[in-house]
Amino acid sequence: MPVWIPLALLSAAAAAAVAIFGKIGIKNVDSTLATTIRSLVMAFFLVSASTLLGKWKLLSTINNRALLFIVLSGMAGALSWLFYFLALKTGPATGVAALDRLSVVFVLILSVLFLAEQLTWKTGAGALLITAGALLMVWKK
Repeated sequence: MPVWIPLALLSAAAAAAVAIFGKIGIKNVDSTLATTIRSLVMAFFLVSASTLLGKWKLLSTINNRALLFIVLSGMAGALSWLFYFLALKTGPATGVAALDRLSVVFVLILSVLFLAEQLTWKTGAGALLITAGALLMVWKK
């Protein structure tokens, strides 16, 4: 089994914890403030991990183009978290998480457009099933 598969499953499990802990935590807290606190905790955790693993010496290996896209990724991630916590504040955790997972469909579309990845019948069918599943999760009677 490729190493990325269990790592991706661990990522999914951690994302599930984000939804549950976040929903409980923002009950009586402003969602933007909650997202900011979450980001500070993440920054501290990741700076500590990079320090403990001795990764700072690799900083000079990042070229300007890569740095630009890493910064853009960080900005997109921050926007994602802001919108996610705003949605969690008023919506059900299952519905918010289901719609958030439509990011897989958006990644498919954007990767075909900008990364020259192939759209196959399998990936197309998977995207349709993910979309249908997300809609079923939020569709009320």
